[in-house]
Amino acid sequence: MRIILMGPPGAGKGTQADLLTDKLGIPHISTGDMFRKAVKEGTPLGLEARRYMDSGQLVPDTVTVGIVKERLAEPDCKSGFLLDGFPRTVPQADALDSTLIDLGVSVDKVINVFVARDALLVRLTGRRVCKACGATYHVKFNPSAAGDKCQTCGGKLYQRSDDTEETVANRLDVYEKQTSPLIEYYKKQNLLLEVNGDKPVEEVTQAIFAALGSN
Repeated sequence: MRIILMGPPGAGKGTQADLLTDKLGIPHISTGDMFRKAVKEGTPLGLEARRYMDSGQLVPDTVTVGIVKERLAEPDCKSGFLLDGFPRTVPQADALDSTLIDLGVSVDKVINVFVARDALLVRLTGRRVCKACGATYHVKFNPSAAGDKCQTCGGKLYQRSDDTEETVANRLDVYEKQTSPLIEYYKKQNLLLEVNGDKPVEEVTQAIFAALGSN
């Protein structure tokens, strides 16, 4: 199958992607993985992407789409793939459609894992990290038995700057602004499957497979 997996930060998308690709026997392709691979291999597009990344700029859509096309043309994608983190905007979706036409394939389904904003804020702002050993906890879902210290090494736990409520709220705002039109885009193509991600991991996985099997 050829699947696009969408979901806001904190929706558990990465976990579901790994479970899905393992069961379906298709590669899990994330934007980050594609960039790192292209840069490491020194492809012309990888080198161009690196110029933008090294200067702290966003990589233009033309470069991103080119790298996606390179990756999807590789042999392991012939039997299918799961795209994670791309497309993020309608122009990127249009470009992906054109790319897939060139490759002679099409997307089978787009899975949108949705979670209420309040629940996402709890998930994302509750992470705590040990300054000494880097162990990760969550104040609600995986608290340290030692309170505000690491239960393994006794180091002090802290909240990363990108986990503060203000930063998380901004990330969610950006995601919603970018992807709302994208959700409508795939609805119109009758490709969108919506799955409630505010449940235990196993239940979300079962719901995704049920949706895939019934469409």
